[in-house]
Amino acid sequence: MTPRKKLKGLVAATITPMTPDGKINLPVIRQYVDYLVNEQNVKNVFVNGTTGEGLSLSIQERRQLAEEWMCQGKDKLDHVIIHVGALNLPECQELARHAAAIGADGIAVIAPFFFKPTNKVFSYGVPDGFLLDELVAFLQKVASEAPEVPFYYYHIPPLTGVKIRVEELLDGIKAQIPTFQGVKFSDTDLLDLAQCINKNETGEFEFLYGVDEFLTGEFLNFVIKLGFGVAQTKAVMTFVSGIPMGPPRLPLVGASSEFIVKAKAKLDSIVWPNGN
Repeated sequence: MTPRKKLKGLVAATITPMTPDGKINLPVIRQYVDYLVNEQNVKNVFVNGTTGEGLSLSIQERRQLAEEWMCQGKDKLDHVIIHVGALNLPECQELARHAAAIGADGIAVIAPFFFKPTNKVFSYGVPDGFLLDELVAFLQKVASEAPEVPFYYYHIPPLTGVKIRVEELLDGIKAQIPTFQGVKFSDTDLLDLAQCINKNETGEFEFLYGVDEFLTGEFLNFVIKLGFGVAQTKAVMTFVSGIPMGPPRLPLVGASSEFIVKAKAKLDSIVWPNGN
């Protein structure tokens, strides 16, 4: 594998811009890249994840978005990590091969969450987490389709229901997945995260923390109390950046007018506290 630039700084979990009728809006990506780089000094992106509604998109749409981010991010972005997770192995593998072919800087995979890895069940019938061997076998089958691309496990148990100790996943993972680079850790179990970091004394792995609710800025705290999700993120990003992010895709529905009015007012009060 050729040497790669070390991943540093913020990694933006990108929104998927959509037209009012719910189609992906590819021409907006160029403006989006320029906004992240020039206005926010963010040069790393995580594409087609939860915020990007990746699992609500078709395989063709996900490929198109990945290609557009790679194209528009050329010589501007440091890292484009493509989420290639899906509910079935062949689609994950197809997306992994595609990401490798277009030169992605990394791929990430969510745990399959309809048919999940099997529970360990003991004599008293008490489940003890999910069988790591089965999860790792799934991840390995995906990673092997992109053997030169850094691989991340996308850990988001609030949505997948796949609750493992990530610390245990790290044990011997390089022997099974040589390209394993780290974890996008989107869980509130900070003890598990701390143990992962403690185990990572050599800095071999990278951990991307993905629970924005723990980044307790005044504005973020306020909008979370109003009810915050993908739809609200798209609405806030639209009026903050001026980039039309459009509605989410069903079954999600757009942010309410009440949310938009209150969120705008709160942001204005923080940025211009004296009304100027």
